[in-house]
Amino acid sequence: MRAVSHATPLRRAPVQRRSAERLTRILDACAGLLDEAGYDALSTRAVAQRAGVPIGSVYRFFGNKRQMVDALAQRNLERYAERVAERLTGTPEGDWRGALDAVFDEYLAMKRTAPGFSLVDFGNQIPVGERPAEPNHRVADRLAGLLSGHLVHRPGSDPRRTFLIAVETADALVQLAFRVDPEGDEGIIDEARELLRAYLSRVLD
Repeated sequence: MRAVSHATPLRRAPVQRRSAERLTRILDACAGLLDEAGYDALSTRAVAQRAGVPIGSVYRFFGNKRQMVDALAQRNLERYAERVAERLTGTPEGDWRGALDAVFDEYLAMKRTAPGFSLVDFGNQIPVGERPAEPNHRVADRLAGLLSGHLVHRPGSDPRRTFLIAVETADALVQLAFRVDPEGDEGIIDEARELLRAYLSRVLD
């Protein structure tokens, strides 16, 4: 089991392995309950019961369900970055289209299979945390670092702005695809991929 990254502040960071595993169970339970009941019906007590831990263990890490879901969003980003990095090891440097497919495909895969991801993903879908505009900036910055060896920007371009626009565009279109079809409308997904390729080709070709 992998514990959550502690980039998101916790009331108390786990030190022992048992404590880290308990935190993982809490976040796993949170993700499962989000899929079953949604954010409004989520409660720290229900999470504790699902995780098989005392309610005090939840409050040891989180002051409320909002902080807990924010930590889940951060864990989603860490796991997504791991999956993308693994995919990129097989992508030649300079092949930005292959890199784009890795980034896009792994996002779609998590959208379809990761518990709680359809509601939370990286924090965009419900107002978690204190800065609702932050998640896509955080994703864009992480992708910029992961893809630095695969992309060559034109002189004078702003890589951070390019990534932010691409992430915001992909986010909006993927959300549309999954509103139209719970598994993601393939036509909209294909259009989104082509739109991103056309936009990125202006600064990467």
